[in-house]
Amino acid sequence: MEHKNIVATIYIKDGKAVNSPEDLSERMNLMELARLYNDSGVDKIICVDLSKDDEEHEVNLLAIRQIYRTFSIKICGAGNVNRLEDVKKLLYAGCVEVILNGSKPSTIQLVKEASERFGAHKILVSIDNMDFVFKTKDFSEDCIHEFIVMNQETLTSIEQIVDIPYILRQDEMDFEKLVSLLSSKNIRGIYGDFIDQENIDIMQLKASLSERGIRMDNFEAALSWSDLKPGPDGLIPVVVQDYMTNAVLMVAYMNEEAFNTTIRIGKMTYWSRSRNELWTKGMTSGHLQYLKALTADCDFDTLLAKVSQVGGIACHTGRPSCFFNNIVKKEYVERNPQKVFDDVYEVIMDRKKNPKSGSYTNYLFDKGLDKILKKVGEEAAEVIIAAKNTEPSELVYEISDFLYHCMVLMAEKNVTWEEVTRELAQR
Repeated sequence: MEHKNIVATIYIKDGKAVNSPEDLSERMNLMELARLYNDSGVDKIICVDLSKDDEEHEVNLLAIRQIYRTFSIKICGAGNVNRLEDVKKLLYAGCVEVILNGSKPSTIQLVKEASERFGAHKILVSIDNMDFVFKTKDFSEDCIHEFIVMNQETLTSIEQIVDIPYILRQDEMDFEKLVSLLSSKNIRGIYGDFIDQENIDIMQLKASLSERGIRMDNFEAALSWSDLKPGPDGLIPVVVQDYMTNAVLMVAYMNEEAFNTTIRIGKMTYWSRSRNELWTKGMTSGHLQYLKALTADCDFDTLLAKVSQVGGIACHTGRPSCFFNNIVKKEYVERNPQKVFDDVYEVIMDRKKNPKSGSYTNYLFDKGLDKILKKVGEEAAEVIIAAKNTEPSELVYEISDFLYHCMVLMAEKNVTWEEVTRELAQR
């Protein structure tokens, strides 16, 4: 049985987050709102493009792409989707799914074309009446992954006609009604006004729903406190690491209450040895730590927490990490593949921004895109030739050349390794 989803909505106008299609005043900083949803336990964001023309459409696509580049949460694109090209642009901007408007007559044909081109698993349709359902009942189950149901009064009729899962609109926080709605077999999740509020505790809501038998995508601990081995003081040290960069941020301690609280609310909570009290990191400073993963070591006496650090500041001194006092340091060759790619890419980007005389990289940038593409093609051919030979080292050398030139192309087109690796991870 699949998890039920809690889905938030961001309305985007001129690249900014606004309150609603009716109220176009700016709500809050777009990226801050996206971070809030990314960290708070929301499973997916529907990004609604409210553009009126192609120029604004491109601005809003860039805003969606920025969310995709920055955060790990799933994004579903909607709004101003009229052609197959619009579906493609939203998918290329990082959306895992695209919502088509079921009230538009043209959507019937577009659903067929989009599902054939991109796969039915990427195509959703919003509906507020039964018209679209009746007209597409003969093929919709082969072309549509989910419905976005805007009118609860249509549910019974929809379920009698097609067996398509749906995300349902529920604007008010009514816990008992949520339990009843989410108990249905075909419902995949809910969205609505109450979910979009900044002060709602999504992790607590998920925990409460889980207690009522609703399967939610929240933290289900594989180990309990009794499986761990705290010290004589009842505490276990926790090494805290940034989930995206793997940088070590700090070390703190947990007792049983802090451990259970962290898992329940999804925010890192520790036991302060100096104050002799429980504390949730960032409640005073605003530099919250949202839990992404918690792992015990081989002896079950130390924990590793991977977190999303709000504001990028973990240390009380205002620094990103508590570990900044160098003692000794020896130069070494970096062998972490992702770190190597990132480091080389950073050098290439630095050459692009700060040209250096005699640099081959700057020579390529100066010659322009056509020259870069020509070199990528040449190096790809060299890889093929090397693969036909028996010497592995030659293939390694040519692949390295090919990847370097690919990175120059990436830098020229402002594509990052994070985008590439995230795309691979979704396949």
